[in-house]
This record gives sequence, C-alpha cells and structure tokens, in this order.
Amino acid sequence: MKIQRFEDLECWQESRVLVNMVYKVVNNARFQRDYRLVNQITGTVISIMNNICEGFDSQSNTEFIRFLRYSRRSASEVQNCTYVAIDQNYVSEEERMEIYDQCIKVRKIIDGLIRYLRGK
Repeated sequence: MKIQRFEDLECWQESRVLVNMVYKVVNNARFQRDYRLVNQITGTVISIMNNICEGFDSQSNTEFIRFLRYSRRSASEVQNCTYVAIDQNYVSEEERMEIYDQCIKVRKIIDGLIRYLRGK
C-alpha cells in the first residue's frame, strides 16, 4: 500500500485508537473532577496524532523523524499519566494496562518508521 496521506500511516491509525481509549476512561465522573490530569492526558494523547500528521507534511525525512520523536515521547507521557490515574482510583488496572500496552504498540510502529526513514 502506498502512503499518500497521513491517515495511511499505521502509527497514526493506532494513535487514533489510543486517543479513543484515553477519552473512554476520562469520561467517568470521578476522573472528570481532576481537570489538570484530564487536560494533561488528553492533550498529550492528541499531540501524538498531531505530531505524526505535522511531521508527515514537513517535506523532509529529517523533520518527519523529529516530529515522530515528539510523538514517541508523548506516548511515554501518556503511560506516566496512567500511573497517576490508577493511584487516584480513576481507572482500573486493566484499563491502565490497555492504554499502557497501546502506547508501547504505537512507539514500536513509530520506531519502525523512523528506521525506515533513516534508511532512505
């Protein structure tokens, strides 16, 4: 499959899955009262998708890699936020692990794309 638009990128597609997972858990009433954490985790998870999109349109592999690295770091930040969420009893361990594992999946796909772009 030829990649013609950012929506074709597997890392963007899986990041979208991650965004929906995060939004699902932050929509519970208890979590919603923690405005700071809700804003942090939702802003960070959205930035994963945004940076993939922005990097794709940069017209340079070097710039694209730079934005992919931002996305990668944001995935780690989302993982970190899940620890705060579980410590405050906003999510179950199962929900935390699903989000955590999806972050790992996104990072691995991003890492593969970075390796590919470096080889070009």
